[in-house]
Amino acid sequence: QVQLVESGGGLVQAGGSLRLSCAASGSTISSYAMAWFRQAPGKEREFVAGIDWNGFRTVYADSAKGRFSSSRDNARNTVYLQMNSLKPEDTAVYYCAAGSLLVTRPTYDYWGQGTQVTVSS
Repeated sequence: QVQLVESGGGLVQAGGSLRLSCAASGSTISSYAMAWFRQAPGKEREFVAGIDWNGFRTVYADSAKGRFSSSRDNARNTVYLQMNSLKPEDTAVYYCAAGSLLVTRPTYDYWGQGTQVTVSS
């Protein structure tokens, strides 16, 4: 079992930056693909970014390309999502997920509880 805890969310003005962290416990995440999803009120959960087990491959949603960057530190059992040039439409609860394959579907095996990101205009 893998437990995931996100942190780093908050309120930021448009154009600002936030760095989300996802700390894992219970098991190492070094063999897992890790992904970030988000869900805004009244909307479906959507893929934001993902990184494969060794960090060599990253995938981004079109909305995140050029602004967000996913990274991981397997020694710290932690993954990160650096978010720059934030927009009000980025407002959502952001979730970290772990699974065996790097996919854009929300079919991951383990999920965190989420962290709120609010971007004011």
